[in-house]
Amino acid sequence: MRYLISGGGTGGHIFPAVSIANALKELDPEADILFVGASGRMEMERVPQAGYKIIGLPVRGFNRSQPWKNVSVMIDLAKSIRQVKKIIRDFQPNVGVGVGGYASGAAMWAAAKMGIPILLQEQNGFAGVTNKILKDKAAKICVAYEGMEKFFPADKIILTGNPVRQNLKPHPYPPHQGEDKNLLIIGGSLGARTINEAVKAALPELKAQGKALHVVWQTGKTYYEKCRQVWEEAGQPENIECLDFLSDMPERYAQADLVISRAGASSISELCLLGKPAILVPSPNVAEDHQTHNAMALVNKNAAVLVRDAEAGEKLVPTALELLQNKERLMTLHTNILQLAQRDSAKRIAEEVIALAREQEHKH
Repeated sequence: MRYLISGGGTGGHIFPAVSIANALKELDPEADILFVGASGRMEMERVPQAGYKIIGLPVRGFNRSQPWKNVSVMIDLAKSIRQVKKIIRDFQPNVGVGVGGYASGAAMWAAAKMGIPILLQEQNGFAGVTNKILKDKAAKICVAYEGMEKFFPADKIILTGNPVRQNLKPHPYPPHQGEDKNLLIIGGSLGARTINEAVKAALPELKAQGKALHVVWQTGKTYYEKCRQVWEEAGQPENIECLDFLSDMPERYAQADLVISRAGASSISELCLLGKPAILVPSPNVAEDHQTHNAMALVNKNAAVLVRDAEAGEKLVPTALELLQNKERLMTLHTNILQLAQRDSAKRIAEEVIALAREQEHKH
C-alpha cells in the first residue's frame, strides 16, 4: 500500500503526521509512505529526521492583513496543485492523509479530485480552515474533541484523539507522599512570553516558598537568556530550576503536582493521557483563537483551570499557589482530565487509513 501524508507549518501538525506514519509502518511494514510539505517550513527538516521522504511545494498562507499581496500566493497555490497532481500520478497513493496546514490543502484537494480517498485529522477543538474547506471531499475525519459536528458532517467523524508521545504513561496521583509540591511550567519549545513574564515578576514569591515548593521553569530558547538573568538576580533560588529545554519530559511530567501550559492540541492531549491537573493559558496569537476552544473543552468538564493571557501577569502564579494548597481540587482535576484521555490515537487513525486503502483496492 502507498500512503501520501501532508501537513505542517508548525510542530502541532508535523508531530501527528509523523506519528500516523510510524503507526502505519507498524501495522503494515511494507507500506510506502511519501510526505508533501511546504518548502522552507519546519517539516522539510523534521520529516527526513524521522526517516521519511518529503517533497516541498511553493505553497504559502494567505496574507489576511494585506489582501493585495495574495496574487502571488494564488500563483504559488496553482503551481503547487499542478506539482501535486504530477506527484500523485508518479506515486499512485491508495489513500491521502491530511493533518492541516497549507500544503495539506493543496495536496488533499488534488488527491480528492483524482479519485483518491482522503482522511483528515483535526487536532483542535475549533476546526482549522484547511480541514473545513476539505470536509466534503473527505471519506473520514478523525477528531480529538467531542462536538465537532458543528464543523464536519457527523457521519464522517471518528473520535480518535491526537497522536502524542506514546511513551507517556499515567502515574499514581499525587506523585509523591509528603507536603512539598512540584510545579512544572512549560511554554512549548519556543517558550511563551506571557507565562515567562508572569513567572519573572513572581520570582520572589516563588523563592519564598523554599523547600515546600520545587519549580521547574522551562523558558523556551527565545526567552532563556533574559529569564536566566532575572533568576540569577534573584540569587539563583535553589527551589527553582530555570531551563531553556526539557529533554526528559516524561520524568518531569511524572513528578509534577500541577502543570502550567499553553493550550496547544498536543500539550492538552498529553496532559489528558497523564491525568495532570493543569492551569491553561491559551495563546492569543493563533488562528481563530483555537487554543481557547481547546482549553474550554476541559474547563467545561471541570478538568482544568483557565487563566486568560491578558490576566496572566497578575493571576497566574497566585492561582497556582492557591491550587497547590487545595488537595481535593487537585484530585478532582486529576480524575476528570484522565477521563478525557484518548489512548493509542496514532494506531487508531492508522487502522482507519488502512481500512480506506483496502476499500479502495476492493473497488478496483
